[in-house]
Amino acid sequence: MSDLKAELKQRKPFRSVRHEAHLSILRTAAEIEHAMEAAVKPHGITATQYNVLRILRGAGPGGLCRHEIATRMLRRVPDVTRLLDRMEDLKLVVREREGDDRRFVTTRVTDAGLKRLATLDPVVDRLTDAQVGQLGDARLRTLIDLLGRVRECT
Repeated sequence: MSDLKAELKQRKPFRSVRHEAHLSILRTAAEIEHAMEAAVKPHGITATQYNVLRILRGAGPGGLCRHEIATRMLRRVPDVTRLLDRMEDLKLVVREREGDDRRFVTTRVTDAGLKRLATLDPVVDRLTDAQVGQLGDARLRTLIDLLGRVRECT
C-alpha cells in the first residue's frame, strides 16, 4: 500500500484526513493521467485526443458539435476548436457545416480515427487492468460511488 506522505517526501503530518484524501485524489489522478499519456503517445496522439475520439465513436455517425464534445470531455480544455483543428490535420476527425446556420459545425470520427481507436483499445484495457484491476468489482463499485459523491460537491 502506498504512503502518500512518503511519496510526497513530506515530513509534517497532513493538516487533516480531509486534506490527505484530497491530495491523494489529486496525486492518483496525476499518476493515472501520466500513464495514459505515455500509453497513447507512441500512437501519435494525446490522451485528450484519445478522449475526443472515444466520445465521437460513442456518438455514432451523427457526430457532435464542438460544444457537446466539450461538455463530455473528461478534462476541460480551453480551446476545443484548436484541438479539433489538430485532429482534423491528423485525419482523425472531419468537420462539416450543416443547415442554414453556418456557425453550426458537426464533428465526426473518420475511418482513420476508428482504426486508431481499435489499435488503442487493447492498450488502454491493459493499462486500466494494471491500474485498478486488482481492486475487484466490489471495491471498484465503492470507489466509483465515492468519487461520484466527491464530484457532486464540485
